[in-house]
Amino acid sequence: MKLNEFVTTAGEVILYNGQPDFDQLETLSKEAGDIWHSSFEQGYKNAFPELVYQTAVFFMFINDFDNLDKCVSWRINPNQFAVRKSVWETLKGFDAEYKNIQLQALDFGYNALRNSAAIPLYSKGLFEENSKEEIKISAKDRYVFFRKNFKIDHSVFMLYREGFWKWKEWNAFFYAKKNFKKSGAKPIIKPRELMEIEGNPTISYIIPTMMRQDFTLQLLKDLAAQTYPVSQVVIVDATPKDVRDEKLYNSIDFPFELIVKWQETKGSCRARNEAIDLCTGEYIVFGDDDVRFQSNFIENHIRILQTYKVGACNGLDIRADNQEQDLTDLQDKLQKLGDKRWFVGASHGFSNANSCVKTEYVRKLIGNDINFDGGYGEDSDFGMSIIKLGQIVVHNPFSPNLHLKPPVGGYRFWGNQSKILGKKRKAQPWELDTPVKSIRPVPSPTVMYGIVKHFTAQQVLEYKYKHFFLYLFKGSKKGLLYRFLRIPYKNLQFKKSLFYAKKLNNLGARHK
Repeated sequence: MKLNEFVTTAGEVILYNGQPDFDQLETLSKEAGDIWHSSFEQGYKNAFPELVYQTAVFFMFINDFDNLDKCVSWRINPNQFAVRKSVWETLKGFDAEYKNIQLQALDFGYNALRNSAAIPLYSKGLFEENSKEEIKISAKDRYVFFRKNFKIDHSVFMLYREGFWKWKEWNAFFYAKKNFKKSGAKPIIKPRELMEIEGNPTISYIIPTMMRQDFTLQLLKDLAAQTYPVSQVVIVDATPKDVRDEKLYNSIDFPFELIVKWQETKGSCRARNEAIDLCTGEYIVFGDDDVRFQSNFIENHIRILQTYKVGACNGLDIRADNQEQDLTDLQDKLQKLGDKRWFVGASHGFSNANSCVKTEYVRKLIGNDINFDGGYGEDSDFGMSIIKLGQIVVHNPFSPNLHLKPPVGGYRFWGNQSKILGKKRKAQPWELDTPVKSIRPVPSPTVMYGIVKHFTAQQVLEYKYKHFFLYLFKGSKKGLLYRFLRIPYKNLQFKKSLFYAKKLNNLGARHK
């Protein structure tokens, strides 16, 4: 493909096809994106929905977003797009093994986003041509894409879902299996050099904690040693009165405003929201109570946000081997990661254990959705909600933390009740007015709520098929018959989980 060249005022070369608005392209070149298009108006919005057979609902960008002028989208129109020349050359352009030019562009955008740390963006009005193309992806094209990008299991699952009784599907499956093989590792776009911090932005750090006061005190000492100081730390502590030391946090002088609020409500989402109300910083850093980090942790969060000109980032979360490990162990783990560490790009997840968000966007969301209290999934929901504001959440390998994960304490203490049945069980917030009785809902109703909240009904159904497919065939061969016989009960558990998820969804997002 021969592309035209546009040179920005900074001297960077942008390659393009079609007729872009060069003023807009100049502006975009100074921001986080690496590839740009206006494909939503050109027939590409939500193209290639069959990706669901591989990713189900575990890819934040499987659906294109509505009512936004700019957002992350990998669905590139090959006839009208622009890309940094350095990125095009690093990723080696379109894959010529695909005969279908549309699939070449979709494959390029998908891999750029998911595997190569490049950021493809939809930008409204960058290309004014709004005539809609017909997207023609044949069964053979589908299987070739799956064969080149995923394990063969996913092609088998697609064959099952598309209709294993159809000769066309079998023919396409065997065609791809015979003529193509899975692609090797994709090249990675190197992170940009971080610029020095501009201005004097103020930082608030939030710590929700429960029965982990010693870990929280250790975290406060890490915060006190930062090269760029936090201005405020807000602790919301749910440790019960009979086991807490109310003077502990005040026993040391810290170089920041320290606010301690003893939580009377229940749940980590409520705790974070109560802390957000008290924050005064221009940025909010969210952290768990059981993390450790190096002295440049806060500084690098702000530097990456300013360098990429984005509103949020998600830091690198490193799991400790045990709760006694320290910053020396963190450094050792980072050295072992080597070059694998340096992946920026659009983050594919979000963690409240290590993230930094401009306060203005936190205020727009109000905070965490308390429908997730008592379960899991609030992190992903918060990240997805930021993205739906039109923001890019970048992955930040420059601000790693060591996640200690002690076996006791923390807000999961309440959530552990969800595994108990009978009279000893304490009701969880997500049970609302219908307590769990003899059937324990699986998957977690709050995880299911997040799926129902952010994905289509058809995608929820595909998730169900994938859930049972993996349950049946990913275990040992000896246990296959046992698992098959348990399917009716597993289906009851799934339906019960979906029942609670839909009830929560009908309530709508709540913050108090």
